[in-house]
Amino acid sequence: MRESGLQHLLSISGLHIGLVAGLVFLSLRALLALAEPVALRFPIKKWAAVAALLAVLAYMTLVGAAVPTLRSVLMTGVMLLAVLADRNPFSMRVVALAAAAVLLFQPDAMLGPSFQMSFGAVVALIAAYEWAQPRMAAWRMGAGPLRKAMLYVFGVCLTSLVAGTATMPFALYHFQQVANYGLLANLLAVPVTSFWVMPCGLLAYLLMPLGLEGWAVEGMGWGIRFILWTAHAVAALPGAVLTVPAVPVWALASVTFGGLWLMIWLRPWRMAGLAGIALFVLAIPLSPKPDLRINDSGSLVGLRMPDGGLLLSSSRSGRFEAAEWQQRDGLEGEPKAWPKAGTSDGVVRCDSLGCQYRRNGKVIALVWRPEALMEDCRRADLVIAPKLEARQCPAPLVIDALDLARRGAHALSIGEDGRVTLESVRPHPGARPWN
Repeated sequence: MRESGLQHLLSISGLHIGLVAGLVFLSLRALLALAEPVALRFPIKKWAAVAALLAVLAYMTLVGAAVPTLRSVLMTGVMLLAVLADRNPFSMRVVALAAAAVLLFQPDAMLGPSFQMSFGAVVALIAAYEWAQPRMAAWRMGAGPLRKAMLYVFGVCLTSLVAGTATMPFALYHFQQVANYGLLANLLAVPVTSFWVMPCGLLAYLLMPLGLEGWAVEGMGWGIRFILWTAHAVAALPGAVLTVPAVPVWALASVTFGGLWLMIWLRPWRMAGLAGIALFVLAIPLSPKPDLRINDSGSLVGLRMPDGGLLLSSSRSGRFEAAEWQQRDGLEGEPKAWPKAGTSDGVVRCDSLGCQYRRNGKVIALVWRPEALMEDCRRADLVIAPKLEARQCPAPLVIDALDLARRGAHALSIGEDGRVTLESVRPHPGARPWN
């Protein structure tokens, strides 16, 4: 699902809440419009908005108020309140109000991928449709069934393309990968979700008190099987996933500011936002990769090889960290461990007591046994003793078990000039756990 670009269907968030609200709103308004006295005398649009709001609240109660669901309900609720106030529900002001409501409830959500990708997609879609709506309205005038079908396909393609482009920087920053064929997958799966799976789901809820929901649930299963088939087929295409190293945080800030500048302003100076987007693109190949990593327990060490690959001290320990390091570096495939005797090129040399790693003129000693500690401390530029205490070691830089316990996982980068840069999860003993 992730590699095909359909992972958003797994989260009960914007698409699902929007479909529930839209189905209830449009269905009730259409039914009320059939009664001419009611349609001419009463605000049936506002009645339908109230019913849609109650429906999404009931839906959230049934499926659970997870953070993405709650955020989507808040955003949809603000839009429905805009309908009650006779305002345009699809505007940047409504998005700003929804974002403020979410951040008042959970301020730290702004730093997470869920908030960033959701609101990034919505802001981009509103900006895109503000530009495209007049043109689409002109094409819709006097349109027959064929043109209406073509306009629907165009709308799905535009929505997928805009939302995918807007969320791509956040996906690359947080997950280091993006689906290349998301447009194709969404073109096939989203209509099935919108017009088959979700309506069947709502019917199942309505029929459950009567014990008649079986056929509706079975219908949902047909649609879901088609969606899963689409995900497998698209993910199996050559080049389905683009994988890149983790970009620095300043690059994400640059593309976020540039994108907002481009989408919020309406004057010609909005094009200046392209500079921030271009800076993000340029930062991708320049993303730094640490030369050496150690997990917080000291059970796993990762070393950068001359070809840019990553070799591990163990293929069994720290599998989660190993997968994360591989992903952060934008590398594909399973991470591998170096041979017990070291590598054939001499970059890593090992014996039963430890290993030596050479990088940019520096010698790093990895000490496994206390018998090798004193000798390595005299000869190496850096000493890493992940399972030992090496307080008396005279080497210029020492990382031992106490350092890992106090500061968590470590990463070292060795520049071409031999300069060593050290990072840790907790840079100093007083750092808060959430830092």
